[in-house]
Amino acid sequence: MSDYTRRKFIKQNSLLGMGAAMSISASPAIFTNITKDTDTPAILGGKPVRTESWPKWPRWNPETDEQGVIEVLRSGIWSRNKVVTEFENKWAEAVGAKRALAVVNGTNALIASLVQLNIGGGDEVIIPPYTFIATAVAVLATGAMPVFVDTDPETFQIDPEKIEEKITSRTRAILPVHILGLPANIERIMQIAKKHDLIVVEDACQAWLAEVNHKKMGTFGNAGCFSFQNSKNLPIGEGGAIVSDDDDFMDRCYSYHNYGNPYGSVVGDVGAGTVIAGTKLRLAEYQAAIGLAELKRLDGETAIRNENAEYLKSQVKDIPGIIPYKLYDNVTRAAFHLFPFRYKKEEFHGLSRANFLKALAAEGIPCSGGYAPLNKMPYLNNAFQSKNFQKMYPKEMLDFNIYLEKNQCPLNDQLCNEEAVWLSQTLLLTEKSDMNQIAHAIEKVRKNADSIKNQI
Repeated sequence: MSDYTRRKFIKQNSLLGMGAAMSISASPAIFTNITKDTDTPAILGGKPVRTESWPKWPRWNPETDEQGVIEVLRSGIWSRNKVVTEFENKWAEAVGAKRALAVVNGTNALIASLVQLNIGGGDEVIIPPYTFIATAVAVLATGAMPVFVDTDPETFQIDPEKIEEKITSRTRAILPVHILGLPANIERIMQIAKKHDLIVVEDACQAWLAEVNHKKMGTFGNAGCFSFQNSKNLPIGEGGAIVSDDDDFMDRCYSYHNYGNPYGSVVGDVGAGTVIAGTKLRLAEYQAAIGLAELKRLDGETAIRNENAEYLKSQVKDIPGIIPYKLYDNVTRAAFHLFPFRYKKEEFHGLSRANFLKALAAEGIPCSGGYAPLNKMPYLNNAFQSKNFQKMYPKEMLDFNIYLEKNQCPLNDQLCNEEAVWLSQTLLLTEKSDMNQIAHAIEKVRKNADSIKNQI
């Protein structure tokens, strides 16, 4: 062995020996500090589980996405024209519907559908209480009365087994919502609707490409409505769509969204002008161009969300106090606009949901407690006190206290006020290792729940 090699060998082994000696003599202090830094919850001064940023939303690739938008801008044809029609055709194809109509937003897609299905003053429409305000507002906008059916906490969806007890002589429609991108039990709902001769308008505003038995959400009922608002899985900024296989209905919706002018089967006397009482809900060409660019990614991103959601569920389902969403057996694909789970504070030393959310966020996992009970908000009483509602309904139906009593949804109250936790769809657009970070953060909070409860 040469002197250089011998000296190198001795030096390396000396260093290894020093390291071994340090590990024997100093490791308790060193590893105590490391463990302390790792185990201490971030909300109490420890190191967060995740420090990297999550994917930004919406996604936009100038190289692949901008050409179509630039062409529209340079054309000077910005109001509804061929690009909107192209987007409608591709959206109808994507969801397996005969036709689609693009409109300004999902809320007005709901309103237009209800109006053109002849829902209006004096009618009752059954809806869930666990949904965005737009669902109820759409019903009120027609003059109809929303009737709330409690939530199935396991699935976060309207409980179909409680629908029939809310049907009265005034009931005209069911408006199920595939909330969070998880399909409602739509086949059961359609059975109930058929039995009672009710219209079904699907609020699929969060359920792009979600499926039950390989049939897309929005294509089961008389109409399906979608939203393309900026936070949605198919973001346009603002936008929405109606889909249906009923040509006469879609012709009426088209006429309605264009001031009520004649279209298709919606005709009048030649030269008579506007045929029905409509409004202006037309989508712009450059919005449709954005939609076409985003649509190219939707199927692939939906697949990634489903894969990561399934994996994340497998990682958190055995954590005491964490109960992930349940999909109905006939669901073949979800959209996962959100990843929801229920939080049981008794398994976290009584740590409140609010403080659990703060602690989880401190670990680098953005989260939310979700919706407040939609069936208890003052907008309802405000509508009931309006002149139109006063004229359309008997006084006893507009007594807000009586209404609240008839529309109690106790399981939904518990879900909204104590249990629900949401993770955004953007968290699912990463790697499986990132899902492990989410699970680790939850476990870390649970391990330190008592300390967190006592110190914040």
